[in-house]
Amino acid sequence: QVQLVESGGGLVQPGGSLRLSCAASGIILSIYDMGWYRQAPGKQRELVARITSGGSTNYADSVKGRFTISRDNAKNTVYLQMNSLKPEDSGVYYCNARRQVFPQANYWGQGTQVTVSS
Repeated sequence: QVQLVESGGGLVQPGGSLRLSCAASGIILSIYDMGWYRQAPGKQRELVARITSGGSTNYADSVKGRFTISRDNAKNTVYLQMNSLKPEDSGVYYCNARRQVFPQANYWGQGTQVTVSS
């Protein structure tokens, strides 16, 4: 059974930092493209950052220079370091594992809440 378990969310003041973790079981993360998405109340889920199986990264324009995605294949874990947080960064953050070549697969975690507020 595949599980992606996010952790590290919470309440933080504007300008603060958080590090999210996504620990996987049942799959080998190194062969997947990994992404962090977020969803704010009343809004669609959006891609925040992605790291490919080859290590290439891309970010939403709104988080460039502030967020960093990384992976530790030995720990089967992906991270999202979030700095200089803003209230508009608030939402539920979801981890995604995607494999676009055979065998294709797409998995989601249950999400972790991030609230940026003073």
